[in-house]
Amino acid sequence: MKLESQITGNIGLYFACYKLSRLGWNVMPTARNARGIDVVAYNKDGTRFIGVQVKALSKRNPVPIGGSLEKVMGDFWIVVNNVAKEPGAFILLPEEVRALAHRGDKDGRVSYWLQPNAYDRPEFRDAWQRIGHGNDIALTIPLDPE
Repeated sequence: MKLESQITGNIGLYFACYKLSRLGWNVMPTARNARGIDVVAYNKDGTRFIGVQVKALSKRNPVPIGGSLEKVMGDFWIVVNNVAKEPGAFILLPEEVRALAHRGDKDGRVSYWLQPNAYDRPEFRDAWQRIGHGNDIALTIPLDPE
């Protein structure tokens, strides 16, 4: 069964919200289809806020970013794929998304994509520890350990 893109997006968004809530974050999805971040989360004391961009996919597809890398915002990107069966989550930082983005040029139009082999890596797969708990300082894993 093929899901409509709106349903795919909803599943990915609420899956990410569920996982963040399990980590102790107070989570609020933002207005759907608005430019910007998809989720605002804050810790239990209200002293730390994070903005999250969620990209949901029905399978292991490239992630469309758009015509500019300036649209990559927030504190974290969560790519959720295979949403209808067994969702898998990949946690990236915006600077990693920009660094790993593939640039396409077709008929004079530029578009950016995050190819599956760029986001589907062990260091990003289910790496919720990168975001941390709602009462901890976020942990990050550098793209280049040096």
